Amino acid sequence: MKAMPPMSEHRPSPAADPAAALAPDEGGVRAQLEGLFVHPVKSCAGVAVREALLTEAGLDLDRAWMLVDEAGEFVTQRELPQLARVVPRLGVSDVVLRAPGMLALHLAADAVEAPARVRIWDDEVDAWDMGDLAAQWFSDFTGQRLRLVRFDPEVRRLSSLRWTGGVEAPNLFSDGFPLLVTSSASLAGLNERLAAAGHAPVDLRRFRPNLVLGGVEPHDEDRLAELRIRTDTGTVRLALVKPCARCPIPDVDPDSGARGTAVGDTLRGYRADARLDGALTFGMNAIVLEGAGQVLRGGLPVAADWAFD
Repeated sequence: MKAMPPMSEHRPSPAADPAAALAPDEGGVRAQLEGLFVHPVKSCAGVAVREALLTEAGLDLDRAWMLVDEAGEFVTQRELPQLARVVPRLGVSDVVLRAPGMLALHLAADAVEAPARVRIWDDEVDAWDMGDLAAQWFSDFTGQRLRLVRFDPEVRRLSSLRWTGGVEAPNLFSDGFPLLVTSSASLAGLNERLAAAGHAPVDLRRFRPNLVLGGVEPHDEDRLAELRIRTDTGTVRLALVKPCARCPIPDVDPDSGARGTAVGDTLRGYRADARLDGALTFGMNAIVLEGAGQVLRGGLPVAADWAFD
């Protein structure tokens, strides 16, 4: 077993209701950081946290692990919707995974087994295999032969320079950008439409965001250029660079793993995005411009400016 350099000495704290906070006296838009989510294993359930360390590649431990098939190709809820039922708990030195009918799987935060070569979308990167026990656990749960790998911190996997405006933004195993930002108002707008069509409401777990804004109108995040978040030690600056195109994952029930169609059908009625040739979008991908190493907490004030083409 190989020891890994720690991703950070900070670990996200358990969730708590964010306290109200005044917005900074700057910028055209004032909002609040209403929620924070970390998804340790790509395409498994996320964890709502009260605070999280921001790195240049996003929130600490977010998408640090990923599942691959026997060919080393990444696997997600697109192929295996039951992954939504794998629920992590963040500890001081480990991540504990639980799933229905399975004993808990403990992943050491500072150890890996063997080098691996894996593919995520168009990127082929070095990674670290987590060993036979983790592989067997996921294979037993899904009925498909899988391996669990961890991102190699020596690898620099960058977002599309076309969308970042030339800024080099590193990622772990996210689809393509360090952070995903949405708002509680956007979810409320979707749920209003779902209710009008006779469907049950959904929650934000289906959209797998990292940062959730409060105090804005539905889909205001689409129209913002940069977020500035005041922390205890300084200011974080995030650029909202690309709308998040949606695959079928938001139609997966996070509690049962069952697929539906209501969310996609509803989004089709009002969220076709001309910026992405009519793809359905919900939320904005973001990159870190300033503030890596600072701790984000629920309730922090946010200032932003409107984006103008």
